[in-house]
Amino acid sequence: MRTAGGLTAGVARGVGRTALLVAAARAIETHRPDALARDPFAEHFVRAAAASANWPVRPGQVPDGDADPLWGRLGRYFALRTRVLDDHLLRSAHLGVRQVVILGAGLDCRAYRLDWPPGCAVYEVDTAEVLAFKQTVLDRLRAAPAAERRPLAADLREDWADGLLSAGFDPAEPTAWLAEGLLLYLPAAAERRLVATIDRLSAADSTLAYEIKDLAESPQVRSSPVYTDTRRRIGIDLLALFDGEPRPDSAAELAALDWTVTVRTPYDFTRRHGRGPLPEPNDALAANRWIFAAASRDRAPVVTPCAPPGGPPPPPGSP
Repeated sequence: MRTAGGLTAGVARGVGRTALLVAAARAIETHRPDALARDPFAEHFVRAAAASANWPVRPGQVPDGDADPLWGRLGRYFALRTRVLDDHLLRSAHLGVRQVVILGAGLDCRAYRLDWPPGCAVYEVDTAEVLAFKQTVLDRLRAAPAAERRPLAADLREDWADGLLSAGFDPAEPTAWLAEGLLLYLPAAAERRLVATIDRLSAADSTLAYEIKDLAESPQVRSSPVYTDTRRRIGIDLLALFDGEPRPDSAAELAALDWTVTVRTPYDFTRRHGRGPLPEPNDALAANRWIFAAASRDRAPVVTPCAPPGGPPPPPGSP
């Protein structure tokens, strides 16, 4: 595929470039016989951007396979995350939620590739540059969404609630919220505002899934191959992109706001699915946590202008 010309600026640098990294991981996973998730659009994004045009998009293009720190270990982490969050959103939808809001949507194509029940609207919130690049590639493919897709250009470090409401979002209806690979890059104050906004806009039975990471990693972890290979081989310095401020305890804040909160590790799901990354010494994935929350059933949104198998059942909204 031809590159998308000047439209690649939003995905060629900074946090935007990580969207290409995740898309390449999803592309490789798609072609595995034991794929955790499949995304037929992912490789087209990778090939359309000059920054990633030569990256692998098939397992056979990764000589060391799962032993490769970048496209094996980190790539399978992203694939596992994709599968778990796909399941989370579809579970909410099949329980009756018809609004899905993906914050920091990047090059995610869940609106196109998942089997949504009738009547679902998927809001994709990201920068105008990322959304423009994404739309150009999807238009070339003549892709048709499986749900009503509503892209919204916004800076998630600032106010984005008014734009969401203007796009047709109804805070009186339950919502499935997703912040996949987003909070790591936000300043602490922006994370607190984002969580507060989600709480304010969430009706009873809303759900939320997001990823966090304890950034107080040892020097040995910070020099692990997952970080060093990603920087050396594809020019993405994850440690430099992560916001260095002490992180808020968003899970505790949600619990205080009467959300039911469940905290999981990626390895919980590696064991559940029988594939995915495993712990290793000086592990760059050991501090990652996936949070699943469900709003109380007796709550109402407060909207102001502009402002493991076989075990006990998990709380609502948790995988």
